[in-house]
Amino acid sequence: MATRKINPVLKQVLELGPTIVFFLIYLRIKDEIYLWNGVEYTGFIVATLIFVPILLIAMGILWAMTRTLSRMQIFTAFMVIFFGGLTAWFNDERFFKMKTSIVYGVFALILGIGLLRGRSYLEWIMGEFLAMRHEGWMILTKRLTLFFLALAIANELIWRTQSTELWVKLETFAFPAALFVFLWSQIVALQRHLIEPPADPHN
Repeated sequence: MATRKINPVLKQVLELGPTIVFFLIYLRIKDEIYLWNGVEYTGFIVATLIFVPILLIAMGILWAMTRTLSRMQIFTAFMVIFFGGLTAWFNDERFFKMKTSIVYGVFALILGIGLLRGRSYLEWIMGEFLAMRHEGWMILTKRLTLFFLALAIANELIWRTQSTELWVKLETFAFPAALFVFLWSQIVALQRHLIEPPADPHN
C-alpha cells in the first residue's frame, strides 16, 4: 500500500498532540480524587485512562491519512495501552511511570543486539530518510544505544525520588527535547559520513 504524504505540521500534531493533551488534563485534575465502584482513583490515573483512547484516535487518523505507522510508534502505543491498563487495573500509577524506562530500555536492548551482530537496526529503520554511510550508522547506533540506556536510568531515578508533577513535566517535555537535541547534535557531528546526493546535470 502506497504511503501518502501529509502536512508536516499536522503530522507533528498527531504524533505529539496526545502527550500534550495528557499533560494539560493532568494539570487540570491532578489534585482530584474520583470514586468509581467504591474505588478511589487519583487525577493521574484518570488522566492516563483518558490518554490511551486519545493516542489511539490520533494514530488511527495518522494511519488513515498516511497509510503507514513506524515500528517505534506501534511499539510505543502498545506499551502505553499495556501499562495504562495495568495502572488502572491495579490502581497504581507506578506502572505507567515505569513504562518510560522499559520503552527506552527495550530500544537500547534492540539496538545493542544489532551491534553485537555487526548491524545497525537504526539504519534499517531510518536509512530511507537519511543517506549516510554504514560506518556513520554504526557510530550513531552505538551512541544512541547508550543514550537510550541513560534515559531509562534517568526516568527510574526521577519517578522513584521526585513528585508525580515533576515526572509528568519531564516526561512530556524534557525527555523528548533531550532526544531531539541529541539526534540533531549527532547528525551534525557525523556530517563527514553523510552521502551527498548526486549533482543535477541540468544545473
